[in-house]
Amino acid sequence: MCGICGIATPRQLNSSINVDQLVHMRDVLTHRGPDGEGIYHRDGVGLGHRRLSIVDVGGGHQPMANEDNTVWIAFNGEIYNHRSLRPMLEYRGHQYRTNCDTETIVHLYEERGVRGVEALSGMFAFAIWDENHRRLLLARDRLGIKPLYYHLKENGTIYFASEIKSILAAGVIKPEVNLDALPDYLANKAPSGEETLFRGIKRLLPGHTLVWQDGKIQISEYWDVAFARNSNNPARADEEYITEWRELFREAVRSHLMADVPLGMFLSGGIDSSAIAAVMSEMVREPIKTFSVAFAEREANELDYARIVARAYGTDHHEVIVSPEDFFATIPKLIWHEDEPLAHDSSVPLYFVSQLAAQHVKVALTGEGSDEMMAGYYRYRKTIYNLTLGERYYDWTNDILRRLIRQGIKQSFNGSRFGHKLERTFLFLPANVESLYFDNFAVFPGSMQETMLTPEAKEELGILNPYRWISTQLQTADTESLLDRLLYADQKTYLHELLMRQDQMSMASSLESRVPFLDPALVEFTARLPERLKLRGYTTKYILRRSMEGLLPESILKRRKMGFPVPLGAWFRGRFRSVIDDYVLSERTMERGVFDRTFVKNLVAEHETGNRDHSERLWSLVNLEIWLRQFIDGEDLTVETSSVAGAAAAV
Repeated sequence: MCGICGIATPRQLNSSINVDQLVHMRDVLTHRGPDGEGIYHRDGVGLGHRRLSIVDVGGGHQPMANEDNTVWIAFNGEIYNHRSLRPMLEYRGHQYRTNCDTETIVHLYEERGVRGVEALSGMFAFAIWDENHRRLLLARDRLGIKPLYYHLKENGTIYFASEIKSILAAGVIKPEVNLDALPDYLANKAPSGEETLFRGIKRLLPGHTLVWQDGKIQISEYWDVAFARNSNNPARADEEYITEWRELFREAVRSHLMADVPLGMFLSGGIDSSAIAAVMSEMVREPIKTFSVAFAEREANELDYARIVARAYGTDHHEVIVSPEDFFATIPKLIWHEDEPLAHDSSVPLYFVSQLAAQHVKVALTGEGSDEMMAGYYRYRKTIYNLTLGERYYDWTNDILRRLIRQGIKQSFNGSRFGHKLERTFLFLPANVESLYFDNFAVFPGSMQETMLTPEAKEELGILNPYRWISTQLQTADTESLLDRLLYADQKTYLHELLMRQDQMSMASSLESRVPFLDPALVEFTARLPERLKLRGYTTKYILRRSMEGLLPESILKRRKMGFPVPLGAWFRGRFRSVIDDYVLSERTMERGVFDRTFVKNLVAEHETGNRDHSERLWSLVNLEIWLRQFIDGEDLTVETSSVAGAAAAV
């Protein structure tokens, strides 16, 4: 795991690389690679690299070249099948100088060009400079586990890096808000697709390559998940699917143990991380080092379940409790690490458990990705039921009857929590995916944004469509199954943001995190499974639960999904109300002219009464304002004197 960056200028500019600029870009990423540094520059191109040594600790220095120094690479990630690819490449005459997976990518490129990426199994973002063709290749892994951003200037010069702050460090682009991405952020917690909240900075999408040559770029998709089953592969009995899935999962865990340094795992006590612990314990000799995090509040503490798993497999278990003071004091620092507002409040405990793990290991396995592969969220079931019942309801009723039913519900429940839940069903909403899925589970639904945004902001935005990208993904999935279409859309959006959180929070601690559930072979097999093996009635992740029977304790197998609860609602109502005052209701925030004052004040007032929980919405607004002050206004809020840290210290 590392940090990469680089610059390439068109031949016609006849300009050399500013090495100091490149070094500055590189060293902003020191947290991603404290073990080593490297620079390659020549004839208008430069590659920078910061190294976290995991494989071939002594010999994997980068940027790395081929045998005659005409192909250079800066690589971030791990290639789990590099040993199996090596004999073929050596047979073809390629000479290895290291045992590092990086060198395999170089020789694959020599052998197959851009298409060499298709043979790689792992997590990666890399840049290859081909001197003979004066061509730059950027590539990103299939699911987007490793990040890669770029900025293309009008003169054709390209800047790229593992993190946005590295591009900003080059000083060639002024940090400005990309307002086009704001509705997406407000609805879906983060911009989707190639957009970021920074104007002019884009991200290379998962499963894509970017080829730059003399100032022009060509972006191509080399992989996409397929749900349609091959006609040559007939349906099988459930037990056959379960057996094969179990073996693929075991192999995924085994491959992710590749390391020449100490390795452990994050253990939440949920079925995902527990399954990894169960399989991993059979593959290693020494006790697994496991790491858990929680809050002191009872409703936000899963440590009892993590301890059950730790005892079951005799792990070397470590825990950290995060205080609310530490939680709030750390937010500005973590926004700096994520480059954009923290999409998930769970980023904070993830950072603290990464800090804990980094004291003992350099690599940690995690259960990320299981929910989006096997329908682990209850929202899938709720949406399917809502749509199925809603279609019948609209067929059997007319507008007058539906209006009377809605009036009766409002009178009977009069603003109660149950009444609010009913308002999110087909009884109140149109029976379509946009209403019952996109709007229903958005932070700020599109209809709410019409009210919350000022007329000036809406005029600048034009047509307000926060679901443009995710809706396109839903339509392009190669399946008629509603469940699989929802999974596909979430893999392209929600999962991507979770992976960015995972990468940035672990790398903030110079820790490599790995996600076995996103092994390509396992992902492709899981996608093509019948629906009943993903979601069966009320049972989520059915095939995972069946595969782990006899391996996991019953109390873990039958647990309801808890996620990672953060008691923000209570904190915002009480001890940390000052955070809302400083970043949501402040005159400085209001003067930005983006959000309607009355809407925001009413939102806070509703949350304070306890009748409506707007903690997720308030979290989004707090993070957006801190991000604006840090990156757009240029303030340094990562020091202890920040308002958030001050509020924490005052408690």
